[in-house]
Amino acid sequence: MTHALKTGGDRGYLRIATEEAWATQEQFDAIMRLVKEGRADEGTVSLWGFYGSSPSERTTFIRERLLDIGELRIQAMDESGIDKAVLALTSPGVQSIFDVEEARRIARNSNDKLKAACERYPDRFYGMIAVAPQDAEWSVGELHRGKEELGFHGVQINSHTHGHYLDEPQFEPILRACADLDLPLYIHPQGLPDAMIGDMVGAGLDGAIFGFAVETSYHAMRLLTTGVFDRYPNLQLMLGHGCEGLPYMLYRLDYMHKAGLRSGRYPRLKPLQHDLFHYMRNNVLATNSGLPFGPAIKTMIEVMGEDRVMYAMDYPYQYVPDEVRLMDDLDITAAQKKKFFQTNAERWFKL
Repeated sequence: MTHALKTGGDRGYLRIATEEAWATQEQFDAIMRLVKEGRADEGTVSLWGFYGSSPSERTTFIRERLLDIGELRIQAMDESGIDKAVLALTSPGVQSIFDVEEARRIARNSNDKLKAACERYPDRFYGMIAVAPQDAEWSVGELHRGKEELGFHGVQINSHTHGHYLDEPQFEPILRACADLDLPLYIHPQGLPDAMIGDMVGAGLDGAIFGFAVETSYHAMRLLTTGVFDRYPNLQLMLGHGCEGLPYMLYRLDYMHKAGLRSGRYPRLKPLQHDLFHYMRNNVLATNSGLPFGPAIKTMIEVMGEDRVMYAMDYPYQYVPDEVRLMDDLDITAAQKKKFFQTNAERWFKL
């Protein structure tokens, strides 16, 4: 231990964790029913077939802590020096559910439950809206309710919805509402769809180790290359886990995107108003959830700008208080560190 972890800003900044997961028993039960009935896709079976039933110490801890949005979570925040947490319904949200009415009900109930927790701990918890993209028009109404009635600060979409992505026409109302309501859109990973997963489960690479980043960065690139941010130039896309690796690859992504446009070989790709560097520095925000790694964070700051990179712990999936100390000792300027831990979150989530 190099220093005590305290809340209250004793190091010159508050620590705001911006990608913290929670769950409801109703959500768990619906997902596990699909797994047991053999109706869930392979990614969900791999993820929740394990996390939902394994008796191991790690999975038991995660299930218990996902369901808690009370004293256990506050205690963990205090012990790791986290002042505030932005909470979102854990992956896959309700997006793996086939019954649209059930998906809507679970999402709405979760938003109401999260609102009650935020009212109990108004200085510690902040909410992101859960929606059911299976019903885009209903989701638009829930976005309005989430912001205007519940006072939430963003929306989390757990990447694909039964293999479909937000750049597809049926989801345009959701993108439009996020832009109109000035709600940041956090795209969080879930298991890869069956059309993409291949043998990743057999290789042991389908989840957070690798597959999540493959699938979610693919989703983000679909949005970046199809004119979404030309239509909605104020829309802010949030990506976790080191921006799912995109900053490291940005030069090549931009170069090859331009080459693809020149070739005319992809009918779906049309010229954009800007290059990918512009959108990454004006429309994409990143967190380091699950990646307390100095070189990656400094690369994000260099590529995206110091106003666009935020701290996240990824509780309870990755709860290691010593990682907070690593971030306190990160080799960046004091001004950058305050932005990273506190003021960027306050700005973009409007805390």
